[in-house]
Amino acid sequence: MLLAEMLGYADISQLLRIAETYRLECDGHSKHELMQSIMAAVCEKGRFEALLDGLSLEDERFLHSLLFDDRDAFSLEELLARVRSSRFDAERKPGTPEEVAAVRLEMEPAEPAPEKKPKKKRSRAEARAESARDGGPSASGLRETISRFKQYGWLFNGTNGTSRYLFRMPEDLKGRFRDVLAQRLARRLVYTEEPRAYRDEQELLAEDVLVLLDYAARHAVPLTREGAMYKRNLLRLLEALAVREELPTPGSWRFGYGRRFKDYPDRLALLYDYCHSKGYLAEQDGELRLTGEGAARLASREPEDPAEMYRFWIRLYRAAIPNLPALVRLIDRLADRWVTVDSLRGVLRPFVRPFYYDDPDAVLDKRVFKMMLHLGLIRIGEDDGGRAALRMTNAGRKLVAGVRIRDAEPIPI
Repeated sequence: MLLAEMLGYADISQLLRIAETYRLECDGHSKHELMQSIMAAVCEKGRFEALLDGLSLEDERFLHSLLFDDRDAFSLEELLARVRSSRFDAERKPGTPEEVAAVRLEMEPAEPAPEKKPKKKRSRAEARAESARDGGPSASGLRETISRFKQYGWLFNGTNGTSRYLFRMPEDLKGRFRDVLAQRLARRLVYTEEPRAYRDEQELLAEDVLVLLDYAARHAVPLTREGAMYKRNLLRLLEALAVREELPTPGSWRFGYGRRFKDYPDRLALLYDYCHSKGYLAEQDGELRLTGEGAARLASREPEDPAEMYRFWIRLYRAAIPNLPALVRLIDRLADRWVTVDSLRGVLRPFVRPFYYDDPDAVLDKRVFKMMLHLGLIRIGEDDGGRAALRMTNAGRKLVAGVRIRDAEPIPI
């Protein structure tokens, strides 16, 4: 829905709050006049950019999470989780009943609730102790962020039935936000000439699915008690794949990015987890075996669909990098030509949450840029000055634009 449509569905009280936020002088009894004035104010370039300039980093992170999401509606609990995740020191569970109730109380008049058995009243000391244990932002802080976006006319929620607490952002406003924010970030980037040589792994990962299935079909592959291949078989398999990788360093921490991430190098771990998830491979009776589905896939000799592998990577890594889809969409916009990795990393760093021992730079370099290269989304090289540079591939741009990530829950590890 467009902004004009959402203003038409909004009740007069919300329109009045938006008009008050923009300090508009208009007839508060005329919905038509309110709508026209709000439309002019929201779309005014100077006022629009001034509001963006005044956003805190946390609010900008929250905004980014909405702009690059394919869904057209968000529940109140989802918004609460997104506001909290935009504050990197917050580790509480999303959408506690108390926070949901607190936000709803401010959004609209509360409806009579069914009678419940009285609960034991907590003392202030007990409430403070529980808040200290949970950590993270208070319900009032979450309430302020969501209310502020509503008062700007950036978020709207339904007013009847099951849609009452489903929130939407106008599509035309989302497009404008994406353009303006990408332009602002692009001004801080360093673009460069095309390198004389660069790495481009388009289609290699999809073709290596067949290599892995063929290896499982031709060899007896015993597994350790933990279900991993022994080093001897692992080295043979790595030699057969299109991209050579080193074995993980013994004793290094490896978790959070896949089922077999702790046992295999990054690219192979993604490849193996994908085949296991699709049912091509099974770990049975202490051996790695090709399934009936895997045998049929191998017999077809057709490379795997890159779109399927891209979706799987998003879901697999999203547990550790919740805003991964937004990061990829942003990279797609910023790296439409050769850009230095250092400058791109610099503008993306504030939007990346650390993951245990992976600081934001490691998340970007190892978990995002590197895996996008393996998936064929980007190519990476060095310019004449020796600086690392990257650029989206044409196939990568089509893939990111064409694959819609709707309700892609992270794959449990």
